Amino acid sequence: MSTFDRRSFLIGTIAGVVLGPFSNAEAAARANWVTVASGLRFPEGPVVLADGSVVLCEIAAGRVSQIRPDGQREVVAEMGGGPNGCAVGPDGAIYVCNDGGFSWFESDGKLLPGERAADYAGGHIDRLDLKTGKAQVLYHAVDGKPLSAPNDLVFDDHGGFWFTDTGARAARSQDYGGLYYAKSDGSLIREAAYPMNAPNGVALSPDGKVVYVALTYDRLLLAFPITGEGVVDRNPASFLPGRPVATMPPGTLLDSMKAEADGTLCVAVALSARGDTGLLRIRRNGEKIGLISGPEGITNIAFGGKTLRTAYITESITGRLLRTTWPASGLKLNYQST
Repeated sequence: MSTFDRRSFLIGTIAGVVLGPFSNAEAAARANWVTVASGLRFPEGPVVLADGSVVLCEIAAGRVSQIRPDGQREVVAEMGGGPNGCAVGPDGAIYVCNDGGFSWFESDGKLLPGERAADYAGGHIDRLDLKTGKAQVLYHAVDGKPLSAPNDLVFDDHGGFWFTDTGARAARSQDYGGLYYAKSDGSLIREAAYPMNAPNGVALSPDGKVVYVALTYDRLLLAFPITGEGVVDRNPASFLPGRPVATMPPGTLLDSMKAEADGTLCVAVALSARGDTGLLRIRRNGEKIGLISGPEGITNIAFGGKTLRTAYITESITGRLLRTTWPASGLKLNYQST
């Protein structure tokens, strides 16, 4: 058994819930998916506004855009680097995780990220004023250590936010990533859990007491009980800093996620060796509900509408924003207007 296989087996054994081939019982949901917008440059980080429009990042274009309900796109700001995930803060501004940018290549009509960009100068957290389009860097380091590739974020009800740093990849090296916490007023940034292998999606439990992180390459969903401002209860096993909730089958790549109103987690399965891609619904105890089947390259989801059952999904590699009716209501995010 190779080192990789032993590590995967060990992680799966610790987690206790290793998900086998995904159920397609809910695959019919794909039939009523509609394309809201196309021609986007690797869209990610959707945020639904009160007027039904969606703000999202176009990572490959280095910009944040707003998609109107009729599908028209308006550029909010040219950010540079790689705006990756975004969320509305307590002041109504959009807070953006900027990964510093990738190199890109296209194959069979699909846009795919490669290594960090040739002009990569580090990652950062930005504040973007939706009304003026003015952006400013809020954080670029923690305790004197530069941020590498911030990916996704979620706000708590105290004006702070948890975010993941995936770690930038170079030709022959990969930075470790971590889980961090910061205040929206620029007064505090704190490392909560480090190191991790490519942490990506992040979500909070409905009561705000647990933060969840999806590890892309380890195919693992972790839970971190929150014990203070930017402080979590870490797993004593250094190679696995959080409490394992579930692992996914080999050949699976995880991306971002959101929670439903009851705390069920909706995790984007961007790629799968068996073709089981889409959004996987997992209860907080690790029980698999089922897969909302979709095309390759699904990276994130956001909930909107009066009942929060309208789901907006980014399908990044072909540049589309999709919409469907979700089986359950999404969790209303802190500072989200509906």
